[in-house]
Amino acid sequence: MRFAQGVASILVTFVLVGCEDDWPAPPAVDPVRLADEHAEWREYRRGRLVEPPGGAVVWVGLWGLPQGETPFGSDPELPISLSADDAPALAGTLSRDGRVVTLEPAPGAPLTLEDGTPITERLELGDDRSDAATTLRIGSLGMRVHAEPGTDRLWLRVWDEEHPRRETFQLPESFPVDPEWVLAARFDPYPEARPLRVPDVTGGVVEYQAPGELVFRKEGREHRLIVTAGETSTRFFVMLWDSTATTETYQGGRYIQVEFPNEEGWTTLDFNRTYNAPCVFTEYSVCALPPRENWLELAVTAGEKRSAEGP
Repeated sequence: MRFAQGVASILVTFVLVGCEDDWPAPPAVDPVRLADEHAEWREYRRGRLVEPPGGAVVWVGLWGLPQGETPFGSDPELPISLSADDAPALAGTLSRDGRVVTLEPAPGAPLTLEDGTPITERLELGDDRSDAATTLRIGSLGMRVHAEPGTDRLWLRVWDEEHPRRETFQLPESFPVDPEWVLAARFDPYPEARPLRVPDVTGGVVEYQAPGELVFRKEGREHRLIVTAGETSTRFFVMLWDSTATTETYQGGRYIQVEFPNEEGWTTLDFNRTYNAPCVFTEYSVCALPPRENWLELAVTAGEKRSAEGP
């Protein structure tokens, strides 16, 4: 679809301006096309937020998994208590040994795999950062082990396929789409990727790999953002904070994804696509917060605003 090509279509050949350091002019942008592609991207984003398992809007639970055994079911006395409409008093027991999590189903519990196969014996579960994540189902609930990069913590994440907000959810308001917030950015790589440890909303720390920084110009000065990328990433992931967080945007900061640079080391920052972290829409998230180095001395009046509804 066109929205998926929006940023890529802006990655045109940069025109060098007549200055000593040959900084390129901002990429040429058709305002009408930019607005159309942004509207399509917004609709795509709304759909992703209500689509299990990754849609934060439909998450209904997040429980830490300590070493040892953790029983779960609808019994409110259990460490993990699910809806009685979906689960028996005891549905099963999760056992963690190091980073390995196994499930022992309770006799007769209506637990199945994603394809509907009943689970009747002990099963090792792949987490959602692995190549083989295991999705469990019980009633209208889906479940899987959640992991975050660079941490030994594991969680059980639960979502509801029949969540009432799937049909009614709307994205928060955004700033008006503005071509002035589509900027040329230079990628300055580090000699080798560095670990980037950042706090998260649960009070813990997650660790990303940072291959370098993006440098861009706005309001007469240069600004820098540390970018992150994993081995299988197809674009940079950036966590940032700016002064609009004190008034109009999420207080914890926002995210943006950026295309990898071209052969000359340049890419495009479209701040119109700055978006909220999952914790804006749910309390059942482990959202990373921007590193202090990515606190911009700049008011980014572009992208998604705060949610009026809250989680």
